[in-house]
Amino acid sequence: MRYGTLYGVGVGPGAPDLLTLRAIETLKHADVIALPRSSDYGASMAWRIIEPVIGKRSDQERLFLTFPMSKEPVRLRQAWDTAFAKIGERLENGRSVAFATEGDPSLYSTFGYLLCEAQRRWPGIRVEVVPGVSSIAAVPAVLGVPLADGLERIAIIPANYGVDDLVTILNSFDTTILMKIGSEMPKIVDALKRTGLLHKAAYVAKATMPEQRVAADLQEVCTERGDCFAMVVVTRRERSGVLAGEVSPNAVLAQPQVG
Repeated sequence: MRYGTLYGVGVGPGAPDLLTLRAIETLKHADVIALPRSSDYGASMAWRIIEPVIGKRSDQERLFLTFPMSKEPVRLRQAWDTAFAKIGERLENGRSVAFATEGDPSLYSTFGYLLCEAQRRWPGIRVEVVPGVSSIAAVPAVLGVPLADGLERIAIIPANYGVDDLVTILNSFDTTILMKIGSEMPKIVDALKRTGLLHKAAYVAKATMPEQRVAADLQEVCTERGDCFAMVVVTRRERSGVLAGEVSPNAVLAQPQVG
């Protein structure tokens, strides 16, 4: 069977003008745009991001798919099977499907499950991934804080799956990014206090969106439940600079050779 092409398209963190040129072209020319949402009656954030840029095309189908915000494997598998079956109907008819996902398709994205399933469900199908600007890039840009430099190391943590080891992580990495905050903010603040890093942390919700919110003092948001668009960034900034402390003050850096 000859299938249509399946695209995983990252649409960025929220601001429509952060869509890449490749993402725009892919979305404009796909026969079907698959749009994830968290409930049957909810809006799709991905569609909210891309609609101002690509508009509505009368001959292009918008396929809204529900992926509940749940950790229950049975419920998730049922939702995935239903959504993937709908996508498969289009692909089997030779239609191209662009699965639009917030941020980047390779980072905490539902498309990751579809990518793993694609070759099993539709052997030989052509799959293309279009990377997007992730929140890991957008949030530091909003804060004006570099994530890493020189010798520094980064940890990326999905907080809603547990932060019992957060003190160890904070002490082991120069920059710690906490995504999917959920109800874990009190534990995060406690860990930051225990490591003396509370003043090194910042909270950003809905970065680059009109509703963007930044809190430099995490105690202001300690009792809030962070949504899936909220992040905490902790930057120690103790080893900044390329090889800081490793080069002799009298050393002369080699100059690039030309020609």
